[in-house]
Amino acid sequence: MDRAPGTPRLRRRRLATWSAATALALSVAGLAATPASAADVNNVNNAGFESGLTGWTCTAGSGTTVSSPVHGGSSALKATPAGQDDAQCTQTVTVQPSSTYTLSAWVQGGYSYLGVTGTGTKDVSTWTPNTTTWKQLSTTFTTGASTTSVTLYTHGWYGQTAYYADDISVYGPDGGGGGDPSPTVPSAPTGLAVSGTTSSSVSLSWSAVSGATGYNIYRDGTKVTAVTGTSTTVTGLAASTSYTFQVSATNAAGESAKSATVSATTASDGTGGGGGGGGGGSLPKHAVTGYWQNFDNGATAQKLSDVPSAYDIIAVAFADATSTPGAVSFNLDSADLGGYTVDQFKADIKAKQTAGKKVVISIGGQNGTVSINDSTSAANFANSVYSLMQTYGFDGVDIDLENGLNATYMTQALRSLSAKAGSSLIITMAPQTIDMQSTSNSYFQTALNIKDILTVVNTQYYNSGSMLGCDGKVYSQGSEDFLTALACIQLEGGLSPSQVGLGLPASTKAAGSGYVSPTVVDNALDCLTAGTNCGTFKPSKTYPDLRGAMTWSTNWDAASGNAWSDPVGAHVHALP
Repeated sequence: MDRAPGTPRLRRRRLATWSAATALALSVAGLAATPASAADVNNVNNAGFESGLTGWTCTAGSGTTVSSPVHGGSSALKATPAGQDDAQCTQTVTVQPSSTYTLSAWVQGGYSYLGVTGTGTKDVSTWTPNTTTWKQLSTTFTTGASTTSVTLYTHGWYGQTAYYADDISVYGPDGGGGGDPSPTVPSAPTGLAVSGTTSSSVSLSWSAVSGATGYNIYRDGTKVTAVTGTSTTVTGLAASTSYTFQVSATNAAGESAKSATVSATTASDGTGGGGGGGGGGSLPKHAVTGYWQNFDNGATAQKLSDVPSAYDIIAVAFADATSTPGAVSFNLDSADLGGYTVDQFKADIKAKQTAGKKVVISIGGQNGTVSINDSTSAANFANSVYSLMQTYGFDGVDIDLENGLNATYMTQALRSLSAKAGSSLIITMAPQTIDMQSTSNSYFQTALNIKDILTVVNTQYYNSGSMLGCDGKVYSQGSEDFLTALACIQLEGGLSPSQVGLGLPASTKAAGSGYVSPTVVDNALDCLTAGTNCGTFKPSKTYPDLRGAMTWSTNWDAASGNAWSDPVGAHVHALP
């Protein structure tokens, strides 16, 4: 969310210019890689950058090799984008015609893209936003009848931070160009740990294994799922039951030995938010969320008691990071708010709750940088948020981190908070549009990881430019089709309809771009819930349990005479 009026986020503005070209990349981002056969080879030369940049060409001198961080071996690629350069590094790879190959790489750091051109059929690519740990990108492609070489590439994004890449592979039939040796069976994973439990699920995480392309998860000795990342949530478990878990690593050469065993006992029924999807106790079937500003940026300064009754969930913006990793604090800005005291603020929270409203503390915002990248910072986050809940009476937490998050440890943090707060905990999220384009994105992964305790995800459908819809078409922001086709991604990607909300600015001053009139918001809600008042995009089915809408902010809404919340609030609450 913007702290300054009418200021678009730089990252979103730059991404908007590229988004039409990302359509293909985003459409394959969630594509599962097909394991190569035992006879296949890695056709990439110097795949781990152990020989510097030999075999690679990087634009504008953007690439170099480093000894840390590395995924495997002793070197990795570091490529640093500039204002007019995306730090693209390429290699021509020899292949066989009419053959299928698996393209993969491990990446870390800023925005990272992996793709291949010249396939003779359909060129493919995949990507990930900022990630603080190594993450594998993977997709597949098939060569044309006369294709003997393809161009493999990695790149970052203009003006963003450096990205790292390592252990890049194009596995498939030997193209005759040399390439790196075929893989060996990976070693057994280490560091397997339980990151959270509910009455019906257990969340696990473990350390990455060099050379692994995937992991098998075993429950009580039986394989139950396979994933490409280093975390998962095993669902469908019985309450108050003890289970054992192991993980193995896999690649084209085979499967490793299993890891050491960890045990976990699920919670009893009614603890940890239940297993049906959605936490937070009692809320209206259809709800409106509004952000309340704890600062003055030109919008109407409000006390919490001034927020209209149309808002069912009020997100107090924002808590800030402390010097303790992962921990946050909140200080009421009494000076900016006309002498509003802490005691008045606490009393107003209670009054809102008495009226059936929920008040949560929002973490992050446009300028907020809260890093949760290990178990210690995850525990600090949970402890500090729970302390704020006890001090001020907040009902829960809103995650509005716009500078990236670690799915493994944010999941761990939120499950730890849930264990402390119980099933009444409200958890909301406000990702940017790009964060919810694919289930492989960390934000989307986090939402799915905590689906059983998650209340609602209110994606910010503004300040983003054009983006991909669930039908594979690109839609421009500021339209009904943009809202419905992008919300469809979350609805088809695993979230319950009650966990999906449409986030919009309350006025043209509230965000740099993407404002739509309340009528457009209402039409989008009708389209998704009932299949009526649709634009050119119409979902394949309706979602009558859709949660509702969100706005930034109650203050900007007040500055325009509540021109957003009056019509949208009434429409949301009138939905069947």
